[in-house]
Amino acid sequence: MKFGKTLVAGACMAVAACAQTPQQTVESNPVVETIMARRSIRNYKQIPVGRDTLNVIMECGINAPNGQNKQSWEVRVVDNPELMAQMSEAMGQAHGEFAGKSFRGAPVMTFIARDLSYDFSAYDCALLAENIMLSAWSMGVGSICLASPVRFLTDNDLCRQYVNKLGFSDGYELCLCVGLGYALESPEAKPRNREKVKFVD
Repeated sequence: MKFGKTLVAGACMAVAACAQTPQQTVESNPVVETIMARRSIRNYKQIPVGRDTLNVIMECGINAPNGQNKQSWEVRVVDNPELMAQMSEAMGQAHGEFAGKSFRGAPVMTFIARDLSYDFSAYDCALLAENIMLSAWSMGVGSICLASPVRFLTDNDLCRQYVNKLGFSDGYELCLCVGLGYALESPEAKPRNREKVKFVD
């Protein structure tokens, strides 16, 4: 009986605590604000993003949900402008001018590799990338998710040397890239098709 009274008392305290907390509206919720405000940035200021800021962003990234907590990713962050330029030049030589610009001028590039032994690792990497982009935006850092550099960097020997330089573990394959930097543009939101979402009763 004592346990029952304690449980009821605890529930009442929890309700009271909740009642004292101001209710956030959709408009004032910082997570919703960040999600709705985020844009893909394709034009960046050529100034570095501090390592302290990058460390916070990466910490948010690796706290993404993932299957069975396997954390089936590896991440390499490149903020060395010389190495970035070398990689861009190699992609341009191998695939043409467009490929050479596929980093979109971002001063930081995050390379994300997936564990080939886990069938769902690509999904884990996508969730990681989303956390990176949202946390970056909340800190005033723009981002862009990129897939084309994966192909440009892995289908020829000239570029593959740079993937090898990233030092991913055996059994991991480059999956996607996320560029980071301070935005030099403020793109408008692009329309979303709400008809793609339906509730099923």
